[in-house]
Amino acid sequence: MSDPYASRPAVHEQTVDGFGTVRVLPLDPAADAPLLHHWVSEERAVFWGMNGLTVERVAEIYAHMETLDTHHAYLVVKDGDPTALLQTYEPEADRVGDCYPVEPGDIGVHLLLAPAGPGETRPGWTAGLAVAVVTYVLGVLDRRRIVVDPDVANEKAVARFIRQGFTTGPRVVLPEVDLPDVYLPEKNAQLAFLTREVAFRG
Repeated sequence: MSDPYASRPAVHEQTVDGFGTVRVLPLDPAADAPLLHHWVSEERAVFWGMNGLTVERVAEIYAHMETLDTHHAYLVVKDGDPTALLQTYEPEADRVGDCYPVEPGDIGVHLLLAPAGPGETRPGWTAGLAVAVVTYVLGVLDRRRIVVDPDVANEKAVARFIRQGFTTGPRVVLPEVDLPDVYLPEKNAQLAFLTREVAFRG
């Protein structure tokens, strides 16, 4: 089967042993919106905060993000199949920057995994994907530390980050953001951090 994403330039491509080839592609808001809408509309993605939005609104949100220098969105593709939505951001330009002491070299990350197919099991899937994502964020982008801020109620995400080597930080309340192009409700978040030294040891 041909890869519909093959013609799109990647900012990072990596073959992960025992997993497959992962490509990180800059998001195309118009082309990718229907796929992303499907992902964010599922109950499992409630913590992403985009349940109930239309395809058009999803496209608008990511088109707006494309105009920013501090926030970036990517489609992560494994062996030609879209597998995750990756967002990176400068913590000092985000509400999380009000909640912890930002250090030079910090970068914020949001990661939404694609849903599994009916009856599909994916042992080792998250870990394999994380290898490529972490290599891109810390290696290619040359950052020192990743910060994530999953909702405290999203226990699966918190546990997933800990398994990947993240160290938990404080629980914080991210303030509401109410702007013309962006609305984010207040959020109780569990901060967690992954340093380059821990990510690439051994």
